[in-house]
Amino acid sequence: MHTYVNLRTIADDMIIMLVIEVDFGECRVKGCNPLMFQPKDDTSSLGGYSEIVVGLASETALSFSIRRNLAAITDQTVGTDTLPTLHGLRFISMLWVILGHTCLIAFKYSDNMAYRGVVEKEFLFQTITNAAFSVDTFFFISGLLVSFLYFRTTSKVDVKQLTRTTGAKSNILQFVGLMAYRFGRLTAPYLFVLGLVEVTMKVFNHNSVFEVPTLDHINCPKYWWRNILYINTLFPVKDMCMLWSWYLADDTQFYALGIILLILAVSHFRIAAIATLTFLISSWCTTAFIAFYNNHMPRIKFNENRFKLFVTVSWTRLGPYLVGMSVGWILFKTNCRIKMHWGAVAAGWTVSISCLLALLYGLYGTILSQATAAAYSSLSHTAWALSLAWVIIACSTGYGGCVNSILSWSPLYPFSRVTYCAYLVHPIVIRATVMTMDSPMHLGKININKI
Repeated sequence: MHTYVNLRTIADDMIIMLVIEVDFGECRVKGCNPLMFQPKDDTSSLGGYSEIVVGLASETALSFSIRRNLAAITDQTVGTDTLPTLHGLRFISMLWVILGHTCLIAFKYSDNMAYRGVVEKEFLFQTITNAAFSVDTFFFISGLLVSFLYFRTTSKVDVKQLTRTTGAKSNILQFVGLMAYRFGRLTAPYLFVLGLVEVTMKVFNHNSVFEVPTLDHINCPKYWWRNILYINTLFPVKDMCMLWSWYLADDTQFYALGIILLILAVSHFRIAAIATLTFLISSWCTTAFIAFYNNHMPRIKFNENRFKLFVTVSWTRLGPYLVGMSVGWILFKTNCRIKMHWGAVAAGWTVSISCLLALLYGLYGTILSQATAAAYSSLSHTAWALSLAWVIIACSTGYGGCVNSILSWSPLYPFSRVTYCAYLVHPIVIRATVMTMDSPMHLGKININKI
């Protein structure tokens, strides 16, 4: 006897997920202004700072308004904190992440786990195999926006006057302010979901007929502080609370490095550029060494060792973020206006699409040597970001055609704006659906196609 998923249960879970997203969506909808405090009319007076404090308190209170958040989320305008094309890219990547996590859970809680070996041989299943590229897309977007918005803001605001200091003090205050701003934006929904994960996993551990997928009910009470400091990826995976939070830790670590490079670039651009290139090459070399030393082969099967060595650690995933930062600078410097010959445009699209497809499906049925596998592991994530770089530059400068029309389609904007909260919550929804079943699922071709 096999379990058939209760559609009503799924609907209830999705409603809960939507409510959570609406409550905390404001944390992402308001945008990522690169400077924490901006002067209004006269920040040199005490009254100016009082207005800032009152305004900040008011915005904090209003961030819990469901009506206001719904209006902001469903707004059909692009928003000043992003580019039109990025909305579609976020939406597609989030669906890809959810699909990958759904398949992992489905395989784990099926009564015919061996069927996974059959499915993995299918050509199109490489889409699930390479779902890690979806996270590289988010790293790329993050780096792009941090760079683009920082340069755009600093070109309009005198940071030294804003901080009332010069030199190193100004840079330190700017760094601290930016980090505090990011911490404030991300942490409220993150804290809520951390608590939700701990509670739900305790309930599942005591009431489900299945063994819980991770030990969050044990790890979260002990190690939650690592998550709040965004350093949980620097510790053993077996002790990690909320396993999928590795992305937030890596992204925050990248953000800290990126801000240092951007602050340096304002006064010493060449040094910042050399440092960026040095970090990129160092990431490649480190990843290649780890892959070669551990005889790593790009493969479908998920295991803890691969997750620990290549997925969660920031030094193997830095490439896409730095590529995104470079693209952000290019778009700022050119004001999204670049004239290109039609031949260059055609060549750019051909190379970009070919590279994306090769990364997704090119390894099907191939056996790599140890050295080739190490090189692939080292360069593939950056190659993915470089391919996306052309897509964003072409679409932002008027050479996107139908691709730009799809990615910039306004009905996708609301879904794009809740991707952060969707990322936080969706594994709980998937787990709740599975852990409330009374028997394993039975996988077959029809089931997999439905997934």
